Amino acid sequence: MLRRLAIVLSFGAALPLLAAGAASAAEFPDRPIRVIVSVPAGGGVDTVTRIVTDKMRAALGQPLIVENKPGVSGSLAAETVYKAEPDGYTLLASQPAPITTAPFLYKSLNYTPAELIPVAIMSHVPNVVLVRKGFPAKSIAELIAYAKANPGKINYASQGIGTTSHTTAELFQSITGTKLTHVPYKGTAPAVNDLLAGNVDLMFNELATSIELNKSGQARILAVTVKERVQSLPDIPTLEELGIHGCISDTWHAITAPPKTPSEIVGKLNAAANAAMHDPGLRERFAALSIGPGGGTPAEASAFVKGETERWGDVIRKAGIQPE
Repeated sequence: MLRRLAIVLSFGAALPLLAAGAASAAEFPDRPIRVIVSVPAGGGVDTVTRIVTDKMRAALGQPLIVENKPGVSGSLAAETVYKAEPDGYTLLASQPAPITTAPFLYKSLNYTPAELIPVAIMSHVPNVVLVRKGFPAKSIAELIAYAKANPGKINYASQGIGTTSHTTAELFQSITGTKLTHVPYKGTAPAVNDLLAGNVDLMFNELATSIELNKSGQARILAVTVKERVQSLPDIPTLEELGIHGCISDTWHAITAPPKTPSEIVGKLNAAANAAMHDPGLRERFAALSIGPGGGTPAEASAFVKGETERWGDVIRKAGIQPE
């Protein structure tokens, strides 16, 4: 009898907390939402996030405040969000690295990427092989021949250890039997700036920040790393058609929330992101930047992130990259 009474009293005490949680989710959002971006201002993730969050405001009725927190390939931003209250008011906007490959590359992380909750995939961007102006190789065949004749002498930039630009380069090397030297940066902007300055030779970079450089002659795109040629670069071949089979890579950007964020809140954020994806203004901006819109349910986003984690984890293991 006493045990039954204790259970009843315990349940009764919990009711106000459950009611408060339900009310909080129902009223969400009632204040601005903080979106922490994993790269410096001006990078691909930053650009996409600002476009998407601006359109999400209409659906949510509250502004989304973008804050840049680069470092450790996006892990500093991810850690901040991981430790935030799971109330939907602090979100992460990132490239794949901090929510997929980070555990394969760092011995110690202060967060668990798999526990972050995917809200939505914001965008997909084809990657390209971008070389500096004046680089002696004018084609992928010449690049491979030059790399094999000069092992380790070609420097390639990345947005940081474990980022898509890094893992794509590792995949390219394993397929082609070449040896390149990795120079990691803290985001796209500083990496591209050093490529333009001639301090590094090439980069497996996203199309959105490469296409204008190619058009202006400041750098050259030798190939794209998706299965089919992209509409905005009809004369640029894919690695597949050049015989580099299996080197498929695009850059995607996602919004994730802290662990234990209520599903009702995740659902509201996801609905706002999907509404943004169908906004004509967003689609026009994305098209101008050669960016493909994302979208889908939280479950689909989770499955996608899990699949990418497994795929690139295999690449890292096969490349023999040791955690730092």
